Amino acid sequence: MHAGGFAKWTQRFEDERERRHALGDPDWGQRATLHPAVWAGIQRFQVGEDGDGANLVAKADQAGDADYGRAVRLFVAEEQNHARLLARLLAAGGMPTLSGHWSDTVFVRLRRLMGLRLELLVLMIAEVVALRYYRALRDGADDSLASDVAGRILSDEQRHVPFHCERLHASLAELPRAMRRPVMALWRLLLLVVCLVVAADHGSALRRLGIGRLRFVADVMASADAVVSAVLAPRPDAWTSGQ
Repeated sequence: MHAGGFAKWTQRFEDERERRHALGDPDWGQRATLHPAVWAGIQRFQVGEDGDGANLVAKADQAGDADYGRAVRLFVAEEQNHARLLARLLAAGGMPTLSGHWSDTVFVRLRRLMGLRLELLVLMIAEVVALRYYRALRDGADDSLASDVAGRILSDEQRHVPFHCERLHASLAELPRAMRRPVMALWRLLLLVVCLVVAADHGSALRRLGIGRLRFVADVMASADAVVSAVLAPRPDAWTSGQ
């Protein structure tokens, strides 16, 4: 990766911040009405989006690319905005936020044990699962406020995945060529395990959103093909996530 290669991502994040500011927030005056299982799923995802990102920012700074460090700070700000949007959506339905959830605790602890490369690989598992979840919530919620919030978050996540793919490509390029495909094969296996846990944990909510457990898993694993291709041989501006 040539120096300054992430300046374009910084610009994209800044452009999106301006667009978001001009658009303004959803109409929080609406009441949100969803099935209890769907609310429970939103509560868990809200916990996952909420965090200060300090660990990731520190590792990004250590990587020595100032443009990448700036882009990561903008990424973290978008994730924090997702947590805010989901908290406001929960409030519109009279639902509290959770103080924590075991799945988020496991992810955070795993990520903090690792260097930037492995932290991004773990983070990408959460991002790819989130892509399919927010699409299901946008399309199947049968509630205009929930669909609006999910659509905004999905739009951001569709940018986050190729952003992380580009950095992971640069990071994997530091490994011997023979190790790169096995690393991504292991990543795909871990994604499958996480996806099966999410599908089991959120099964009744997914059914309410019009997608069964098996379909959810199949769709996530299909999108993993594009991620692996983008990491091993990136064409980030040709990214299509099928959303």
